[in-house]
Amino acid sequence: MIDFDNFTSLIQIADYFNSDEICKQTIAEERWPDGKSVCPYCGCTHCYECGDGRYFCSHCRNKFSVLVGTIFENTKISLRKWFMAMYLISSHKKGISSCQLARDIQVTQKAAWFILHKLRGLYGQDKDAVLKGQVEMDEMYLGGRETNKHESKKVKGTQGRSTKTKTPIFGMVERKEGNVVVMKVKDTKGATLMPIVGKYVSKEADVFTDELVSYVNLDKSGYSHQIVNHGKREFVRSNDIHTNSIEGFWAHFKRVVFGTYHCVSKDYLQRYIDEQVYRWNTRKESATKRFADMFAKSIKSFEYKDVLRPSTLVDGEMWAAKHRSYYHKKVA
Repeated sequence: MIDFDNFTSLIQIADYFNSDEICKQTIAEERWPDGKSVCPYCGCTHCYECGDGRYFCSHCRNKFSVLVGTIFENTKISLRKWFMAMYLISSHKKGISSCQLARDIQVTQKAAWFILHKLRGLYGQDKDAVLKGQVEMDEMYLGGRETNKHESKKVKGTQGRSTKTKTPIFGMVERKEGNVVVMKVKDTKGATLMPIVGKYVSKEADVFTDELVSYVNLDKSGYSHQIVNHGKREFVRSNDIHTNSIEGFWAHFKRVVFGTYHCVSKDYLQRYIDEQVYRWNTRKESATKRFADMFAKSIKSFEYKDVLRPSTLVDGEMWAAKHRSYYHKKVA
């Protein structure tokens, strides 16, 4: 089996994966480490390799390739370009835009955008994460500044915490490990934030927030709660009472959005958040390990509906079924 620790640069990736056959062989070794191919349709292990490189299942009588059920299924783009795209997105600290990726691997911008969103679909945050010890919480609002807009496009009453033209994002960080949990929210009211806190933060944690009124119920919920009053220009109190850790994540996230992507759709915002949360939580790991982790996730079950706009996921299965003949063949 291939040792991904040998890859420390893009040139090494390009040199080793110099053909689609080697890429497919690597995928097969990762999917079936014992050498026994498994049918993605019925799960049978009595499969035989055919002369055309595909496999034949003796149970359900279906033919399949090693790409069926992965993010590479039915792709018309070279696997070499997919592998290079995975390394680029996993090694760039502030991500890579679809325009830049299109130039780097010589595909169209639309194809690069689709590749990036498929790869971002692998970054989902751990829904069972529990933050312990000292935990900081804060919220931010992402959106264009009214002062930068043309007079005809300015919207009144958007100062402060208004959500008319801005999207609220809520974040929590565990100081000791530095891990963050961040998500897009509909608003920053206590009724919205408290269930999220209850799910991800241990009751034994020491919580640090700003003076937002939405946090007043933290004490009643059993948390040890300390406040810094940013409105009074108070940023650090008694050395360890601050929210500088989560503010550091916000600063990095804003630089990514404004410097790399420039504009992010509300519909896809959570995917961009998940991508940066993954980078932040694995910032002490090498790009090689992140590439290996992404490759391991890429060969797991994946369907076209997983890349659809999140706001359409309710009807995503119906949409995918309608267009599957052109876009994707469903894996049973």
